[in-house]
Amino acid sequence: MQTVELKNITRKFGKEKIAVNDVSFSVDQGELFGLIGPDGAGKTTLFRLLTTLIIPDSGNATVCGLDTVNDYHRIRNLVGYMPGRFSLYQDLSVEENLEFFAAVFNTSIDENYELVRDIYVQLEPFKKRRAGKLSGGMKQKLALCCALIHEPQVLFLDEPTTGVDAVSRKEFWDMLRRLRERGITILVSTPYMDEANLCDRVALMQNGKIFSIDTPGNITASYTDDLYAMKSDNMYELMKVMHRYPLLKSYHTFGDSAHVSFKEKIQNEEAVKEFIIQNGLRTSEFRKISPTIEDAFIKFLS
Repeated sequence: MQTVELKNITRKFGKEKIAVNDVSFSVDQGELFGLIGPDGAGKTTLFRLLTTLIIPDSGNATVCGLDTVNDYHRIRNLVGYMPGRFSLYQDLSVEENLEFFAAVFNTSIDENYELVRDIYVQLEPFKKRRAGKLSGGMKQKLALCCALIHEPQVLFLDEPTTGVDAVSRKEFWDMLRRLRERGITILVSTPYMDEANLCDRVALMQNGKIFSIDTPGNITASYTDDLYAMKSDNMYELMKVMHRYPLLKSYHTFGDSAHVSFKEKIQNEEAVKEFIIQNGLRTSEFRKISPTIEDAFIKFLS
């Protein structure tokens, strides 16, 4: 059963800016679905459309079988939305924020405590603390509790781990997997490519368009070129040298190394090293590696 469905959705801001451009996809019930892309890709606009905060210029979308324009009142009772920016009341305590959001949906903490228990137990020692005084990871957990307190059928989480430390990121994704096991459909957006591997399926998005939807494994498998990691003492000069190599197909910087592919299968790696040496450099690393979903993303864009 499809819980979320979009057909040819387009949304503009002003006359020139197309934030979402003819987007179509669907999300199954109980699926953990990721929207992956950089800032400005259109992820937040899509979430605002699906949570009935704005309406599309063309196309239509449904959530739980309800139209996002005509049935927006009913949809708002069925979804939980966690925006990218912390938007709870910073002068209210942890407990007061949760009580407020429960009251908005005519429920209470006690009534739905079991749904948020795994998350809230980490917040309870600080329940009297003002929300604005919480750490980044604790703020995200409180925001997730507030989005869950009315027992939504669908969760929309817009870049929930941006600016959060690595441990809190892992804990947050562990919580999402547990929520999915309870049958909640989850749509999460993120600019972090490593988080794509934690989703059931992902949509790769750029400039308002979706150019691939598949499982993380299938997207990574779509990268069929041989890929190499390269390092040198002077990475800037290495980039200039490699762009003069006749068989170079792609060169992209990844942290302190570069990921490189070639137009033809390399039969002799020593010939590549010799070319670099002839241009006054040496490589400290040149080895074949397995592509990541980020490599596939970049290849789609090139």
